[in-house]
Amino acid sequence: MPENDRDLPRRPDPDALLALAEQGGRGKLTVFLGAAPGVGKTYAMLTRVRRLKEEGVDIVIGLVETHGRAETTTLLEGLEVLPRREVMHSGRTLQEFDLDAALTRRPRIIVVDELAHTNLGEGRHPKRYQDIEELVDAGIDVWTALNIQHLESLSDVVAQIAGVPVRERIPDTVLNRADDVLLVDLPPAELIERLKEGKVYVPDSAKRAVDRFFRLGNLTALRELALRRTADRVDDQMVDYLKQNAIEGPWPAGERLLVCIGPDRLSEKVVRTASRIASGLNADWIVVSLERADQESGDREAMRQLDQTFHLAEQLGAETRRVVGNDFVEEILKLARREHATQIVIGTRRHRFPLRLFRRSLPDALAARASGIGIHLITDKDKAEARPKRERKWMSRKAAWRALAIAAGTAGAATILGLVIEQFIILQNISLLYLLAVLASAIYAGYAAALAAALFSVLAYNFFFIEPIGTFTVAEPHEVFALFVFLAAAVLAGGLASRVREQAKAAGSRATATQALYDFSRKLSATANAEDVLWAAVTQMQTTLRRNAVLLLPEGGDITLKTAWPPDTELDVTDTMAARWAFEKKEPAGNDTGTLPNSPFQFRPLVTPHGVVGVCGFVQQDKPLEINEERALAAILDQTAIAVDRARLSRESLDQAAQLEGDKFRAALLSSMSHDLRTPLATITGAVTSLLQFGDRMPADSRHDLLKSIEEESERLTRFVANLLDMTRIEAGTVNAKRDWVDVADVVRSAAERARKYFPDRVFETSISADLPFIRGDSVLLGQVLFNLLDNANRFGGDEPVSIYARREGDELVLAVTDLGKGIPPGDLQRVFDKFFRKGKPDGRSLGTGLGLAIAKGFIEAMGGQIKAESPAVRRRGTRISMRLPAAEHQLPEKE
Repeated sequence: MPENDRDLPRRPDPDALLALAEQGGRGKLTVFLGAAPGVGKTYAMLTRVRRLKEEGVDIVIGLVETHGRAETTTLLEGLEVLPRREVMHSGRTLQEFDLDAALTRRPRIIVVDELAHTNLGEGRHPKRYQDIEELVDAGIDVWTALNIQHLESLSDVVAQIAGVPVRERIPDTVLNRADDVLLVDLPPAELIERLKEGKVYVPDSAKRAVDRFFRLGNLTALRELALRRTADRVDDQMVDYLKQNAIEGPWPAGERLLVCIGPDRLSEKVVRTASRIASGLNADWIVVSLERADQESGDREAMRQLDQTFHLAEQLGAETRRVVGNDFVEEILKLARREHATQIVIGTRRHRFPLRLFRRSLPDALAARASGIGIHLITDKDKAEARPKRERKWMSRKAAWRALAIAAGTAGAATILGLVIEQFIILQNISLLYLLAVLASAIYAGYAAALAAALFSVLAYNFFFIEPIGTFTVAEPHEVFALFVFLAAAVLAGGLASRVREQAKAAGSRATATQALYDFSRKLSATANAEDVLWAAVTQMQTTLRRNAVLLLPEGGDITLKTAWPPDTELDVTDTMAARWAFEKKEPAGNDTGTLPNSPFQFRPLVTPHGVVGVCGFVQQDKPLEINEERALAAILDQTAIAVDRARLSRESLDQAAQLEGDKFRAALLSSMSHDLRTPLATITGAVTSLLQFGDRMPADSRHDLLKSIEEESERLTRFVANLLDMTRIEAGTVNAKRDWVDVADVVRSAAERARKYFPDRVFETSISADLPFIRGDSVLLGQVLFNLLDNANRFGGDEPVSIYARREGDELVLAVTDLGKGIPPGDLQRVFDKFFRKGKPDGRSLGTGLGLAIAKGFIEAMGGQIKAESPAVRRRGTRISMRLPAAEHQLPEKE
C-alpha cells in the first residue's frame, strides 16, 4: 500500500484530455500578436511563409495588406496568392477575402491578415475572425495577425490610454482558442523611428499618428499589455501540458468568479474588468443578473442594455445566468456557494450623503454577509459617468387624464359620503374615508393616481371638515399636524397599494405565460407524430412572438423546411445556408448574428442530449426580442426539441420493432422451409434412389408403395408452396375475392372429401343445415380455407373425429371446424392467426408451416367475413374455428 498520496501514480486531468481530443480534425490557428501597427507582424509571418514554401509545404496567401511597405511587397513575390472577392460599398468597388475560394483550394496552411477586420458587402460573416474560424473548422491551418488593442476586454483600457476609441474588436475567446500565439515585439523608440522614416505609414499619415497615437507613453503601455497577455497565454499552455501528461505541479488552485451586473452602462466596465481578472487567474467566471420576482422585467431600453452586456460577456468567454428573487444578497451568496465561487465582482456608485444614511448599497450588504469570498468593487472614473442620465418613462396624456379623473372622482365620492354621514353622526375620524379613496385610486390607476388622490383628499378634508369650514386655512395647530400626518399616511398607503397592484400585474403576466407554456407542453406530450409536433410548435411561436416562424428537420443528409407559419413562407438560398449553418455548428445564424446577417430570419438549433434534431427560424423585425419573449422562445425551443427527439425515437423504435418482427418471421420461414422441404424431399429422393437401383428386382407392391409416397410428398410440397404464394398475395393486398353465388353445402362436402383422400386415417363428420343460404363470395378461396382448417385439425386434433357444421344464424352463415385435441391456451387464441405461429411455439419446431390459419383469416376477411378460435370446445377440450359470412341480401335461386 502507498504510504501517502505522493506514492500514488498521477493520472492525466480528464478535462485537459477532453479539450485535447476535441481538437481532432480541426486546423491550427497561429496568431502573430503585436502591441501596435508597424512592429513587424506581417513581415515576420511572410518570412516564415517563404521558409516553409522552400521546404515544399502547401501554403498560400489568402489575404495580406502591405499598406504600401516595400519590404512586405517584396516578400510576396513568388508566393501563391488567392484572388480576392469584389464587393460594392458606398458606390465603390472594394476587394475582400474570398472565403469560398480558400475552402475550394484547401491548402495545408493559409495566411489571412488582419484578424479584427470587419467584412464589407454581403458576405457569409460580418467579421474576418469568423471566416478564419470556419477555415479552422474545415481542417485548414491559418496564420493571422492581431494588435493587442483589438481585444474586447482591453478596449476600454486602450481607449483610456490612447484617448481614441477602438472600433474593430474581437472576442477574447478567439485568442484564447488559438493554438499558438507568437509575440512580435519592438521597443517603442524603434517603432517611432520607423514611423518617422515612413516605413509604417506614408509621411502625412505618419506625422498625425506620432502626434495622436504613437506616443512613447501610449506605446509603452500597449507593449506592457501585449507582454502580459502573452505571458498569461504561455502560463496557461504550461498548465495544460502538465495536466495532459500527469506531470507533478505545482498546479494553481482553481479560482471561480461570480460577476453581478444590471441594466446600466457601468456593467460593461464590470464585465471587461472581470474578464481581465479571470484571464490573469486562469479562472472560470459566471455573469449573473438579478430581477425581482414581484416586479416586471423593466423598460425596453434597460433590457436591451442588459442583453448587450450579456452578449459582451459571452464573447469574452463567460457563462451567463439570470436569477429571479426578492433578496438579492441572499440569491447572490446562494449562487456563489452552489457554483463554488471564490470571488465576487460587482459595480458600485457613490451615493449622495442623505441616501448613504438611510439606504444600504448592495455591495455593502454583500461585504457584511459574505464570509470566505473575496469581493471586487468596480467604480466609474467620475461622477458624471457614475450617474448616467436615464430616459424617464412618462405616462401618456390619456393615462394621465384617466389617473386625474379617478383621483378626483374617488376624493369627491369620499367628500360627499362624509357630508352625508355628518348629517346623522358626528365622526371624529372622517379622514379614513379619504384614505379609502387613496387606496382605491392606487388599485385602479397606480401610484400617480394615488398621489393625486392624496393631494385632492387633503384639500377637500381641509375645506369641508376642518374649522374654519369653507376655507383652506387651519385654526388649530394640532389640526395642522394631523393634516400632515394624514398626507404622509395617504402617500405611504397609496404607494403600498400601487406596489401590490404592480405585483399582481406582474404575477398575472407570468401566470399567463406559464399557463401558455403548460398548455403547449400538454399538447406536445399528447402528440407522438413529428408533423403534429412541428405544427403545434410553429403555431405557439407565432402566437407568442407575433412573427413568422419556420421549422426545419434533417432529411436525406440536408436540412429541409417542414412547417411554416404562414404556410406559404419560403426560404431563399441565403436563408437555407443560415439554417444549415445553425444545424451543423449548433449556434444561432442569420439576422442579428455573426453568420449570414443579411437573412431576414434568425435560425436557432434545437439541441437535445442526442444532438441537434432540427432548426427553428423566426423573422427578426426591426426590434430584437424582449426579455420575456426571449425566455418564452427558449422554453418553446427546449420543449420542441424534446418532443421532436421523442417522436424520432418513437419512429425508430417502431422501425426496429418491425425489423425484429421481420427477422422473427424470416427465421420462422427458414425454419419452416428447412423442415417442410427437407422431409418430403428426403422421402422423394430416397424413393427415387431405391427405384433406380432396385426397381427391376423389387416386388410390384413395394414399387407401388414407393411411387405412392412420391406422389403424397409431392402433393405436400405443392400445398406448402401454394401456402407461401397465398400468404404473399395476402401480404401484398392482391387477393381479389370473386362475388359469385356460392353454395356453401357443396363447398363443405368437397373440402371434406378432399380431406378424406389426403388423410384416410382421420374421420371427418359433416352437419349441414337444410335452410343453409347462399352467399356471395369465392368458392375456391372458401374451399381452400376449409381444407387448411381440416389440415390443421388433423395435425393437432388427436385421434378423435373432426366435425364440420354449417348453419344459418340471422343474416349470417356460420361455419365451424371442431377437433377434440388438447386445445389452445387462452393467451394464444388471438395469436393462432399470426404467421408462423404454431401451438405456442413460433420457433418452428412443431409440424406445419404455421401459415394455414393466417391464410384462412386473410381469405375470410377478403370475402367480408370474420373468423375466430375457441377452446376448449367440447367436453372441456379441443378447438373450434368458427367463421361468419354474410348471407346473400337478394332472393336466392332455388337449390336443386
